[in-house]
Amino acid sequence: MAPSKKKHASSQPCIIPGGFTVLSLQFSPESVAQHKLYVKEHKVRAEKSSHRPLDRTLFVLNIPPYCAEGVVKELFSQFGCIQSVELRDHPGSSNESGPKLSKFFKPGPKQGFKVGYIVFQNSSSVTAAKTHPHNVPLVVCTEQRPVRTGVQKWIQTYKESFIQPDKLQEIVDTFMEDYDKRREEEAERQRKEAEQQQEDEEGWVKVTRGPKGTKARPHSEAANKRTLQKEMRKKKRKELMNFYTWQHRNTQKEHIAELRKKFEEDKQRIALLRAQRKFRPY
Repeated sequence: MAPSKKKHASSQPCIIPGGFTVLSLQFSPESVAQHKLYVKEHKVRAEKSSHRPLDRTLFVLNIPPYCAEGVVKELFSQFGCIQSVELRDHPGSSNESGPKLSKFFKPGPKQGFKVGYIVFQNSSSVTAAKTHPHNVPLVVCTEQRPVRTGVQKWIQTYKESFIQPDKLQEIVDTFMEDYDKRREEEAERQRKEAEQQQEDEEGWVKVTRGPKGTKARPHSEAANKRTLQKEMRKKKRKELMNFYTWQHRNTQKEHIAELRKKFEEDKQRIALLRAQRKFRPY
């Protein structure tokens, strides 16, 4: 009974501290060495993107460089249908600022181990991946799914780096169309915002009912600036000049000092004019 218990124990998933499950990775069926992957269900409270649903996303660590997105998708497709695969250099949010660029206009990917986010179509696939036996390795390269490495991979990468001019022109045109569309939408939004913030002759602002869940009057930068200027003017009107006796005394002193300074300047100017008036009979 002892050998059977040992065999049964080896078929159980290996869970390490941190909640990660260890999966064995083998490059080919003939390979002796094995690589270790660490998988865990993606649960991040700050994650608000719909690209990584919390109940269907598997977080993978220690992905080797020879495993591209397509290879990772083929490896984990045995646990269920995969919706998307995302490989990154470091863990982080999926929100990327700016427009989406083509791979030809992005810097080359760094060669090294990656982290991955695998989104399944069903939440049961995440459980199946976490309960996969530790002694059953995932095979990367097979006859039906060959993976190139070494010189062959370099040659393939070099060939894929070239792009046809017509395809490049199509990518550029698509990007410029999206850019023009975004510019028009931004200009239209600013125009509508300016109309909503425009005041009439008596100082009233027209407030319209906006969509559900939005404010009726958006607080734009221009509106905040005008509001601040109004508050400053109102504050100046309310200020009392020379309310206290010491304020009135200081104001008189400053005025007398300015008059004396001006008187001295006028005296010097008159003395200079008199010095320039010389009698010259011949």
